[in-house]
Amino acid sequence: MKYIVILGDGMADHAVSQFDGQTILDVANKPNIDFMCKNGELGMVKTVADGFAPGSDVANLSVMGYDIKKSYSGRSPLEAASIGVKLKDTDVTFRANLVTLSDDERFEDKTMVDYSAGEITTEEARELIKAVEKELHTDDIHFYGGVSYRHLLVWDGGSTNIKLTPPHDISDKKITDHLPKGDNDEKLLELMKKSNEILKNHPINQKRIKEGKRPATSVWFWGQGTKPQLENFADKFGLKASVISAVDLIKGIAICADMKSIDVEGATGNWDTNFDGKAEAAYKTLMEDGADFVYIHMEAPDECGHQGNAEKKKLSVELIDEKVVGYLRNRFEKEGINYKMLIMPDHPTPISLKTHVSEAVPYVIYDSTKNEGSNLSYTEKNGKKTGIYFENGEDLMPHFIKN
Repeated sequence: MKYIVILGDGMADHAVSQFDGQTILDVANKPNIDFMCKNGELGMVKTVADGFAPGSDVANLSVMGYDIKKSYSGRSPLEAASIGVKLKDTDVTFRANLVTLSDDERFEDKTMVDYSAGEITTEEARELIKAVEKELHTDDIHFYGGVSYRHLLVWDGGSTNIKLTPPHDISDKKITDHLPKGDNDEKLLELMKKSNEILKNHPINQKRIKEGKRPATSVWFWGQGTKPQLENFADKFGLKASVISAVDLIKGIAICADMKSIDVEGATGNWDTNFDGKAEAAYKTLMEDGADFVYIHMEAPDECGHQGNAEKKKLSVELIDEKVVGYLRNRFEKEGINYKMLIMPDHPTPISLKTHVSEAVPYVIYDSTKNEGSNLSYTEKNGKKTGIYFENGEDLMPHFIKN
């Protein structure tokens, strides 16, 4: 038996006005997912435990079968693992987004124009982070480049006792009430202000402005944490596992859990990602490299949700259905390979809110060796109809694997 998880990040939604009050899953054309739903188990699962913010970090850990109350130490340390930063026990890490802030003269009065700095390229962003590191590093503080707008600050001797706001939670809002509050808040704010001075006249940003693109005008800190300790996935579930994602966070979870992290050329973390390449890589790791389990993470629906782009989010779901679910379904059925597939989001990212929420999400488990199912299409409303509900997200993975 081969085990496949299709994780459509942020795929669940609320009613969308431009779709006459229906959700993305209601209107998306997804014949392969709906087939598996009608012939599989449909239910709801709460992936974000009470008391935790609804981030992709805690939600994906939960989906992978980890009790976040015991295993979660912050988001940014997982990303540190992905980009090869070796952490000491005394290190505290922070996610350092490159963002676009408004031109207001006083930093505290600025508005969060774009949490991704116009989806800045990795090549451009790393040059900007190098400039920030050159000017702002100390013996204890260093900046490291990641992917696109997602980067890292490591502070030896820092503190996690501080309130920080994810930038995608305050799109189009004043940053005044969302600046650092707690231990070392003045130092972090000082670094943000100084980064603004360094970046606003940088040649890369000047070039982006001339090309009609948004410049990266500041770093923005959030997602603080310490060195993570995750149980080995193979020891936990008895399966040799691989993970496919374009996102440092998910790659970091894979590395910390001793799962193989597979890079796919052209994987962008958005709707224009290389869906075909991800599907082919999943097939290869299962059928040629000896993996028993593959976790295919696709960020596209989440990014489109943050941008408030309903059409692109709908397209993302349809591409996941056609190019990933459909491809694997057709190959395995043609070749007579027994498989189980779990399809779900990690959390909702409603178009109307442009940010994550903690609500339960619909999941479907399809087993190619069984001929039974819900006879329902895959939607939030239908997931609730079945009455099947997992209160603790970490319980779904052993149910998927062992049931």
